[in-house]
Amino acid sequence: MYDAPIKDMLFVMQQLAGLDEIAALPGGEDATPETVEAVLQEAAKFCGEVLAPLNAEGDRNPSRWDNGAVHVTPGFAQAFGQYVAGGWQGVQHPQEYEGQGLPKLVGTPCVEMLNAANLSFALCPLLTDGAIEALLTAGTEEQKQRFVPKLIAGQWTGTMNLTEPQAGSDLAAVRTRAEPQPDGTYKLFGTKIFITWGEHDMAENIVHLVLARTPDAPEGVKGISLFIVPKFLINADGSPGARNDVQCVSIEHKLGIKASPTAVLQYGDHGGAIGELIGEENRGLEYMFIMMNAARFAVGMQGVAVSARAYQKALAYAKERVQSRPVDGSSKAAVTIIHHPDVRRMLATMRALTEAARALAYVAAGESDRAHRDPDEARRALHQARYEFLVPIVKGWSTELANEVTSMGVQVHGGMGFIEETGAAQFYRDARILAIYEGTTAIQANDLIGRKTLRDGGAVVKALIDEIGRTVTELVAQEGAAFKSMANHLALGQQALGSTVDFVLANAKRDPNAVFAGSVPYLKLAGIVLGGWQMARAMLASARLMQDDPKFHGAKIAMAQCYAEHVLPQAVALEASMVSANGTQGMLALAEDQF
Repeated sequence: MYDAPIKDMLFVMQQLAGLDEIAALPGGEDATPETVEAVLQEAAKFCGEVLAPLNAEGDRNPSRWDNGAVHVTPGFAQAFGQYVAGGWQGVQHPQEYEGQGLPKLVGTPCVEMLNAANLSFALCPLLTDGAIEALLTAGTEEQKQRFVPKLIAGQWTGTMNLTEPQAGSDLAAVRTRAEPQPDGTYKLFGTKIFITWGEHDMAENIVHLVLARTPDAPEGVKGISLFIVPKFLINADGSPGARNDVQCVSIEHKLGIKASPTAVLQYGDHGGAIGELIGEENRGLEYMFIMMNAARFAVGMQGVAVSARAYQKALAYAKERVQSRPVDGSSKAAVTIIHHPDVRRMLATMRALTEAARALAYVAAGESDRAHRDPDEARRALHQARYEFLVPIVKGWSTELANEVTSMGVQVHGGMGFIEETGAAQFYRDARILAIYEGTTAIQANDLIGRKTLRDGGAVVKALIDEIGRTVTELVAQEGAAFKSMANHLALGQQALGSTVDFVLANAKRDPNAVFAGSVPYLKLAGIVLGGWQMARAMLASARLMQDDPKFHGAKIAMAQCYAEHVLPQAVALEASMVSANGTQGMLALAEDQF
């Protein structure tokens, strides 16, 4: 069972991310409260009734490879047909290419629901979204017209081809070559690995976006170009034609997300795979980063989603599993385990972390919408900078906490959590890839330091820290222990983040190893504090709205207090591990043979 938390989603969209403001921007007129709620309700119905029941089946009966063809889990193709028929691929893509043109803030909860219901299935639309974004940004108008409507319609799906056997995250080592042809096309030769949904039988064509080098390209990342290489060549009328020279030679056997085929693709074994250049030669990495940024945000949403699903699973079990008498002596008989304090602690922590990560991601989505829709150029630039700062945190922090939340979900189940039939273990296994693909947590953290903190001298993060200070002031003015507790812990978190930013700015050039050794703690610290900021803002909003729904808003305040007292204190420890330890020098002092 998956019961989408629509009420919390709408609360975050309206009270924290500013849905009304975004709907008032040019092009946002369709995002009325009635339309948005209807979209979310329909998404919840589809995800709960169609996709969620297939999740365990995909784990037990994963996609299989047979002589170059990949056959998906039974039921997936039919579900994909319903997905595209409902127009879900086009929710946030432009109307001029047959999308619905709704704000990213509206598409984001739909993405969350999709991933919570069935993470393996959701990866296929995720990669297609990235291909659409890259084509819309760097493709010619002819390429856009030929490819984008079919991708939005779900007739075709998209992939992202970066990794090669000798080139993991180091894209400077890419060797796939692209040889120009007299007709303006290219022939591609090489091997790509870890290609999510790189081969399947759910759509009539697959559009591969491939990084490769032309013959005279410079060495390193400056010599990489981006190419469109369809599985089937495209006829003049737009229909799929002859099979292109790209073959799936195997799929990986994985810890989790087993229904999602992870392909090894071989290009050019029979004369060369026909492709065409996207944009200009040697700017491929720049274009691919458009896909990667879209994918990184979406993977962060996967972290939120699988955490939410693991929480629901653990909560249901805790309410039905009877074991042991309560420690307070309130019952002489055994009670359901939700009565036990440590189970309560785990459930509350799971929920608080999930709600904080959801809120931060939705706020980031709102920044993206403002960056694209605000009529004022200076404000667009400001919101774009804020969005770009938040993306590595959404990706890195949300996926790291997913490991923690899904692990606690197994722990709530006790020994039964280790038994596959309960289903708790699948969320744990599925979540483990999220902190790895689309750039490991360290890659996100290095980006957060190098491009997002140092490049602007900390301007964006310092502005956010100032806003946190204003929220602390609002909290202090409130009555009640919960607000005082949040004010105290958020203020300490604000100070910890500010101190760490100062350390990064002061030491990055003088001692880069010390700074980057602490990059992941810095990212986690930023996530914890910014997530706490959103929980504090939620507290304040719920205080204003308490009379509308005391049960819901009372729970929001309680969850914020839980976060303040059980999560925010980690900020000070993370600051100490980086600043007080001067970049974790003890760890750096070890020689290689001492490890």
